[in-house]
Amino acid sequence: MKEKIDVFQYSETIVRALGNGALLGTMGDKYNAMVIGWGHLGVVWGRPTFVAYVREHRYTKAQLDKTHEFTVSVPLGEADKAITRICGLKSGRDIDKVQEAGLTLVEPETNHTPGVAQYPLTIECRVLYSQKQDLSALPEDIRAGSYPQDVDGGAPLANRDAHTAYIGEIVDAYIIRD
Repeated sequence: MKEKIDVFQYSETIVRALGNGALLGTMGDKYNAMVIGWGHLGVVWGRPTFVAYVREHRYTKAQLDKTHEFTVSVPLGEADKAITRICGLKSGRDIDKVQEAGLTLVEPETNHTPGVAQYPLTIECRVLYSQKQDLSALPEDIRAGSYPQDVDGGAPLANRDAHTAYIGEIVDAYIIRD
């Protein structure tokens, strides 16, 4: 069962969860979930939106560019450390994260990307706009700390790749209930 919600009434829950790892889900070649620690909930062009940031060489980016939609799955309480470890450190190019992390996928309401039962607050989004960051426009301390150029672009955590910002219109929001 799904309980429809006003996503903005859960804004504090969503923003706090980003610090501990929410999931960005995509459904291109297969379902993939990536841990995200950055994001923005707000209004752009008069529409409710979630902005997600994805590094250039991520499998998730290829999926997003193919489908132009995503889900954000947020835990209600503590994030599952095993799910966070697998979805945050391993690539969906190489493994089936559903199987490895034991994710329980739940059919979406509006788009084609499932939610995750273990992270029940679900935001379904359709990409309205995307833009790759211009690293030269960032302050030096942010560029040095978040985009060090002396590391591999495929590294799972901090690496040199710029992010692409995906502004997703929120097309549905709900809590997955047992």
